[in-house]
Amino acid sequence: MGNSVQILTDKITLIASPTTWVEGLAIQQLRHTAALAGMVKVAGMPDLHPGRGYPIGAAFFSQGCIYPALVGNDIGCGMGFWQTSLPLAKVKIDKLARRLVDLEGPLGAPWAELVAQGKARLGIDNAHFDQALGTIGGGNHFAEFQAVDCLHDAGAFPGDPSRLLLLVHSGSRGLGQAILARHLVEHGHEALAADTPAFGTYLAQHDEAVRWAELNRELIARRFLAAIRAEGQCLFDLNHNLVSPYSLAGQAGWLHRKGATPADQGLVVIPGSRGDYSYLVQPKADAKALHSLAHGAGRKWQRGECKSRLSHKYRREDLVRTRFGSQVICADKTLLFDEAPQAYKDCHSVVDDLVQAGLVQLVARLKPVVTFKTQGGCAG
Repeated sequence: MGNSVQILTDKITLIASPTTWVEGLAIQQLRHTAALAGMVKVAGMPDLHPGRGYPIGAAFFSQGCIYPALVGNDIGCGMGFWQTSLPLAKVKIDKLARRLVDLEGPLGAPWAELVAQGKARLGIDNAHFDQALGTIGGGNHFAEFQAVDCLHDAGAFPGDPSRLLLLVHSGSRGLGQAILARHLVEHGHEALAADTPAFGTYLAQHDEAVRWAELNRELIARRFLAAIRAEGQCLFDLNHNLVSPYSLAGQAGWLHRKGATPADQGLVVIPGSRGDYSYLVQPKADAKALHSLAHGAGRKWQRGECKSRLSHKYRREDLVRTRFGSQVICADKTLLFDEAPQAYKDCHSVVDDLVQAGLVQLVARLKPVVTFKTQGGCAG
């Protein structure tokens, strides 16, 4: 197990070695959330960092109630991992990047039938946010073409490691935001008791937003595959921002995952920053981590301070090419600095903490080929 499991209190476990830097405010938020009424157990991941009142990179088990404000606005945010039909040997990075145009507006008429089929298949009735389906959004969301750099366990790899891969990170966009905003007006940050009508109303809206986010990632992937003229297959899709039923030591309750990837649903990708490796891992589901894992490298710096830290050292041109020779598509200069690799922890150290804690086995190390953030004018 190593020394990557820290028991902070009888309620709080931190999956991080003592040498892993975790901001004090994140620990403070972890302790604050653990003290909420009905909260039974809390597990912080090595990518733990401060959020808007609640930490990101943690899982929270409650009984008798849930906290919609803890789930936040990006309900259903997660990652879809796809294998493309394009052999790596035929990939030319600049040519690939040039094909990634007109990928941020509404999908439009050619996609209408596919959108309708997807909504029917997933039982999505809400039509107010259809124009956002198939769009990535801003912040730390992305679509990234990747290549296997190192294969640790060929037998566990779910596809063909000689093909180009695609990782999509996005969520429920304006739909999740609208659900949270409506909830906060009516209930604030208070818990919703499981035996109240408000609980059922929120959960129904939440569950639809989760399905909407899953459809959104599928449509993003198909949109990017069409742009590079390739076929593709979804290897897996996992949500890391949601609340769901959960049992701990035989006790039924609710598990809030706030930027925490499920460890009980098969293989997981833990992405680094756009200038770092990502890791495909096989989880070893464990109750001490609430059957959850880190969902990425985790921020070191708050957004808004990155440009002042980096602009005297780097020009925009320095940030659109990485040490791997990969290309970053991002026309939003502020976002380019906010999402710079330097603003994130080293992904290897995060994954190593999970390995040392006995929570994962390495399957493959992945390197970026082209990372798409925005061509400008992105929102939310």
